[in-house]
Order: sequence, then structure tokens, then C-alpha cells
Amino acid sequence: MDATEDPMIRLEGVGKTYQDGTVAVHELDLDVGRGEMVTLVGPSGCGKSTTLKMINRLIEPTTGTISIDGSDVTDADPVKLRRNIGYVIQQVGLFPHQRIVNNVMTVPLLHGESKAFARERAMELLELVGLDPALHAERYPHQLSGGQRQRVGVARALAADPPVLLMDEPFGAVDPVVRGRLQEEFRRLQRELGKTVVMVTHDIDEAVRMGDRVAVFAEGGRLAQYDVPAAVLGSPADDFVADFVGSSRGIRRLAVTPIDEALLEPLEGVSAGDLAAAIDIDATLEEALAVLMREDKAVLGVRRGPRFLGVLTPNGIHRALRESVRSAR
Repeated sequence: MDATEDPMIRLEGVGKTYQDGTVAVHELDLDVGRGEMVTLVGPSGCGKSTTLKMINRLIEPTTGTISIDGSDVTDADPVKLRRNIGYVIQQVGLFPHQRIVNNVMTVPLLHGESKAFARERAMELLELVGLDPALHAERYPHQLSGGQRQRVGVARALAADPPVLLMDEPFGAVDPVVRGRLQEEFRRLQRELGKTVVMVTHDIDEAVRMGDRVAVFAEGGRLAQYDVPAAVLGSPADDFVADFVGSSRGIRRLAVTPIDEALLEPLEGVSAGDLAAAIDIDATLEEALAVLMREDKAVLGVRRGPRFLGVLTPNGIHRALRESVRSAR
């Protein structure tokens, strides 16, 4: 669906200028479709976090209108508005003296739910984000790792089943290995639940991996480009975007380019010693190349469910990458 047809979130002419004349966000027009995940990326001070906070009115816009599901947010009570929007930050913000289950129960209780319902909901959500309630529900935040605390933050944000989830550098405080796992698991969770998500990040790799669309902000709060990841990487809108994305943007396209069944080759003639374990056709070229390198094999099997489709060679990966770059121009 085209996000502009019936967007969940719409920003029209939104700007933020502070009393000293500093322009944080400049005349921003941005639509986010229902069930879409949009990443906001750019250098420090470019207005991406300000934009996120204007959506739930932690910061009031100077100009323009912001609507969620067709309703102007400036007409809503800000406290009630925020209770219906999930919000996840880098520092997580858990209550240190409350057990994990009580942290997650906070939002349903604020909505007037019974303690029994809130506890049941909290237990379900802990399991949903990959934390065994039997092991973690009665622990305190300091007894969890950074990645586990971040999962609790996501669970708490989902506790009221909000249609919109706002995330401000949610994985920035964890180490790279844990970050990659959290990114993958959250993307799966987002697709499963169909939430509309706007996420701020300073990392272009995270932006293109996580976003259905990527909004690149420039200094002065200007929206430099808003498009699907492959287009941002393959066809930067201007010199600023090209510099920000970097000279390695062709390699980054591996992470956002799916395996093309048309480029698969038959299994005939491939020896068992050359064949890597099969990967699903829905995987990306980056995942395919990672398996080839990890197993030190010449070709990779590709399947759709239980059905074997063919093999992917390094030459096939190169051809797919070139075609992806060509199609984005």
C-alpha cells in the first residue's frame, strides 16, 4: 500500500524553532503508512529526535500539523496521547526498585486494567520478546543484561497494545553482537504484530536494515531524502546524502537486496563438498554471502520452505547486486 493513501502518521509543514532562533526541524512533510517501519537517520543535531518527540508532544511544534490515524495530536490531551503510543529509548527507563513484571504491568494499570489482567499481559509480553517469565519476571533491572533490559523496554511499550511505537536509538547502548540480534528479533516482531514504527538512529546500516523506508535528515532539520533503503543507497538525492551514506553504499545494498530466484542455478554438477547449507529464498544477499564465507563453500543452496529451488554462486550474488544498483537509478 502507498503510505500516502491512508497514513497512520502524517506530518505536514512541521517545524520547530527555538526562542534563540535555532531551527531544529524545517517544514517537514512526512507520511508513515499503517504497519510500516520508518527510520529517521542523520548527523547529530539534525532534528530527528526532535521530530520523534513532536509526534507524541514531548516537544510542541512551532508550525505545521501532526495527525495520527486521521486525528490532529494537538487536539488530544498529551498524557492520554502518550499512553496510546509506545515509546522506547536507549536508556530504557525502567523503574530500578520494581521487579521486571511490575515494570511491564505499569501501562495496563494506568489504563485501568485489573492487576490480574496486567500481570497476565506482562507475562505474555516477556515471552513475546524472548524473556522466559519464569526466569526473569521476578528479577530487578540491575540483574539483567543491557540487551535484556532493552527487551523489557520493548515489552513495556507494547503493554497497552498501541498502534504506534516510537523508538529513539533503542539499540545504541548494547554491544554490536547483541544489537544485531535485537534488530533481527524486533523486525520479526514488528512484522508479526503489524505495528506502525518510527525509529531514530544515527547508524546508516541500522537504518537501511530496519526501515521499510528511510528518512535522511540534514543539518538545519531539512529532510534530504525519504525513500526505500535500496533507493537511498543506490540513488542518493544529493551530495549530502551520498556523503552520509558513504562510498561503501554498494556493499550496504547486500543487506537490503533479496535473493532473486531468477539468478539461481541448477544443482547438477555441484559436488557435495562445494555446497553450503541451504538458506531460505526470503533471505538477503548479505545473509547468503555470510553463510558462504562462514562455511567456506563455493555455492549456497536456496529453498522455499521444504522445496529446494537451486544454488546461488558468488557470481550470482554479484549479478544481483549490479541489477539492484541499476534498477534504483
